[in-house]
Amino acid sequence: MAGLDLSGIAKLVEDLVLLDTVRFSRPGAGEPVFDQNTGEYVYPPDEVVYEGLGAVQVAGTPGEVSAVPVPNQPWVSETVSRYRALTPLSAPIAERDMLVSVVAVHPGGDPQLLGRQWRVTDPSVASTLMAVRISSLDQVQQPQETA
Repeated sequence: MAGLDLSGIAKLVEDLVLLDTVRFSRPGAGEPVFDQNTGEYVYPPDEVVYEGLGAVQVAGTPGEVSAVPVPNQPWVSETVSRYRALTPLSAPIAERDMLVSVVAVHPGGDPQLLGRQWRVTDPSVASTLMAVRISSLDQVQQPQETA
């Protein structure tokens, strides 16, 4: 008995949805080193695992707020921004805590994706029948620049 072949659908989805260039990388290993010239710590470079066609999309509902109360401390909340990255099946399975960024958007795409960064929350989904690889993400909250 022959199985279901999704290769044609995978190619169609890649051509219609995977329009941007995404980068998956492992955070640089090792301790930061103090740079005497700039007066700042320099972190080891990230290891790029995949850079190629992909898409980043909101997954489900807007961000949630989770918090743990601490006695005698103000209630501190941390948002969870659920996103997902889509990549071709030929892309490697992302590992937990890899960093994801959009390095180029297609014409007509959203330039607001550039400069943002997401963290992989679980290893990429693997399934018997898939058209694209799906990785669950949480947006890395970056401090606001003051003018």
